[in-house]
Amino acid sequence: MPQVHLASMTEQEFEAFLAFSVRDYAAEKVKAGSWLAAEALDKSQAEFKQLLPEGKDSKNNYLFSIFDKDKNIYVGNIWFAVSDRGGPRHAFIYDFRILDEFQGQGYGTQAMLAIEAEVQKRGLDTISLHVFGHNHVARHLYEKVGYQTTDLMMTKHVGS
Repeated sequence: MPQVHLASMTEQEFEAFLAFSVRDYAAEKVKAGSWLAAEALDKSQAEFKQLLPEGKDSKNNYLFSIFDKDKNIYVGNIWFAVSDRGGPRHAFIYDFRILDEFQGQGYGTQAMLAIEAEVQKRGLDTISLHVFGHNHVARHLYEKVGYQTTDLMMTKHVGS
């Protein structure tokens, strides 16, 4: 299994991350039926601006590029924030991505384990995240590394 190294995002990596993630999040919200396509990009941009008002240097936010430790190649990114919403301080993973060409090779598992050490360095002992119900691959990964479902929201469309 490959080993990973997490490095704080550079400004250039952050700009690439933001451009992709805003579009991807908008598309996922449309796919989940939460947003209309016509408004999704604007809503996504607004959420990212609210969560990261100072860009990659926003307080209590930690944005990492993920690299293959041996080959020193970029394989993805992960972003978490320290939050106290809903109880004691904890880490909340807002975004996690392994590039398509590196999926299924163990990078996701290794990155999720590596982020645990980053969270513990900040004196936290709990990590939460959101996963879209239709993303079975991500759900499987999170369950494999020990995440448990704490809430489940379901929707049924009953009309045209």
